[in-house]
Amino acid sequence: MKLQSINLEEKFSLIREHWSPRVIGELNDYQVKLAKFLGDFVWHRHEDTDELFLCLSGRLTIELRDRTIEVNAGEIYIVPKGVEHRPRAEEECHVLLIEPKGVINTGNAEGELTAPNDRWI
Repeated sequence: MKLQSINLEEKFSLIREHWSPRVIGELNDYQVKLAKFLGDFVWHRHEDTDELFLCLSGRLTIELRDRTIEVNAGEIYIVPKGVEHRPRAEEECHVLLIEPKGVINTGNAEGELTAPNDRWI
């Protein structure tokens, strides 16, 4: 087990792809992930878990079927389990995610943006 701090800027510099979360730590049965977002993601939902988005830089938009949520740097939004949503970013934004181990980024909508799971940086 590492007993040192994690530099988020350093970790973000190692991420090359958009929409491909990377694990930076674990707590209990949860993983802390970093991702770079740009453009439109896919509509999807996570049937068994909520999903926390912490926007660290830029602006993230989370579309829901009945409204749109704007998440600015320094803000969080938690999508409740089972709620269909589509993240998007007009300009690159950096996001920290907290979700249970094993969660697939595209939830119920596997496709070309489905990222390999459990990839550490």
